[in-house]
Amino acid sequence: MRAVVQTVSRAEVTVDGESVGKVTDGLLILLGVTHTDTAAVAAKLAAKAYRMRIMDDERSAAELAAPVLVVSQFTLYADTRKGRRPSWNAAAPAEVAEPLVDAFVAALRALGATVATGRFQAHMLVDSTNVGPRTILLEEDAPA
Repeated sequence: MRAVVQTVSRAEVTVDGESVGKVTDGLLILLGVTHTDTAAVAAKLAAKAYRMRIMDDERSAAELAAPVLVVSQFTLYADTRKGRRPSWNAAAPAEVAEPLVDAFVAALRALGATVATGRFQAHMLVDSTNVGPRTILLEEDAPA
């Protein structure tokens, strides 16, 4: 599982002209799922992202009760080593990925986070204003 975590002053996801999720003064998390991921991996990565000290004054979103916007992003598993057309083979198919994105969101909520989301498999417009900017790539491997 991979997550790009950004501190934002605001972030919003729009689908077909309708706002489906937005936050202010929190985190935007773009989340990618691969074939071997599990709900346990999702929970571990969610805790890591929410408790990571990347907000102002080296505080975490958990400490500040900062909201989180989670957007599924299969393109985080793009393989660009060959040619100009990325391969998406490492990205989990929708039937595997969607429940794990939901597990990630549920784990954040279990930690006390206020969570907004995009819409799975929709053509989304993601608009954000980064703070810092602070952008971190987190990866969590499935247990062997």
